[in-house]
Amino acid sequence: MANTAQARKRARQNTKRRQQTASQRSMVRTYLKRVDAAIASKDYAAATEAYNKAVPVIDRMADKGIIHKNKAARRKSRLNKTIKGLQA
Repeated sequence: MANTAQARKRARQNTKRRQQTASQRSMVRTYLKRVDAAIASKDYAAATEAYNKAVPVIDRMADKGIIHKNKAARRKSRLNKTIKGLQA
């Protein structure tokens, strides 16, 4: 338990930030699930649309440090590769 005023404030800030980070991470996962669902249905147009909506969200979370920039790049690359495979 925090004893000083400073420690109590830091505890409040950490709780608030943890909730916000969890919410943002959940949002990214939701967008990725939408892309995965469109890929699973083998619908190229829907997959492309979902991917185009997900990319800015992924990039924004990588910039904020919610997910690592290399992980963001890897996920985008793999999704794009899979979507391109649907086209053929």
